[in-house]
Amino acid sequence: MLLNLIVGFKNIIEVEFRKFFPKYIPNAKFYKNIFSGLYGLEIGGPSLAFTQKGFIPIYKYIKGLDGCNFSSSTIWEGEIQSGKTYQFENRIGHQYIMDGTDLSVIKDDQYDFILSSHNLEHIANPIKALLEWKRVIKRNGYLLIILPNKLGTFDIQREYTSLEHLIDDFKNNVTESDNTHIDEIIQLHDHSRNPSNITVNDFNKLINNNYETRCAHHHVFDRKLIEGLLNHVELDTISIQYFSRIHIVILAKKSI
Repeated sequence: MLLNLIVGFKNIIEVEFRKFFPKYIPNAKFYKNIFSGLYGLEIGGPSLAFTQKGFIPIYKYIKGLDGCNFSSSTIWEGEIQSGKTYQFENRIGHQYIMDGTDLSVIKDDQYDFILSSHNLEHIANPIKALLEWKRVIKRNGYLLIILPNKLGTFDIQREYTSLEHLIDDFKNNVTESDNTHIDEIIQLHDHSRNPSNITVNDFNKLINNNYETRCAHHHVFDRKLIEGLLNHVELDTISIQYFSRIHIVILAKKSI
């Protein structure tokens, strides 16, 4: 029963997701102009946000896109295979199956950009992830990252994470098996913001089995943390934009 719930969870999330945003972000043409004709890698996609039904519809304009997911069976994508199987809208790229913190099969400076929508909060060691993402993009390459705004999501009762905490996680080489935040997540989760068929018991099972499901939001981000985090990994912040109550849209650039 839980397995069926997990498989169907992606569609539920997408339906709920569509309720919260208008057609396009106000400066959608800004993103179109930046990413048109470039080849990139998406971590944890494909994402509704970047389709023609999404609020930053750039899939149509990019040259190409490969994808990276942590497992061949995920809540978000269902069953997937490595190889030329990554489907973003009606186009195909290469699907990697590996954690976003370890892209070692990808050469340095390979991509023009990285995309990541509502993914970094699911990673236990964000600094490690960002350094890997930075490594595989070219100099002057871009990172477009979307994170949840806790004020519009089920994390509303949780405290914002500090930069010092993320630095400690990196120094301690925290892995995806880390359970530091599991009790906090279960205790403070606002279940009134769940999809209607997700019970408290179902949610707790998903979070307690986080290494397999990757449902937990390890960390809670705000502008201060994002700015500090980007500065720490030596990425240039181009813009941080709050959008439609539940999204924080970050555009950064690799200059060194």
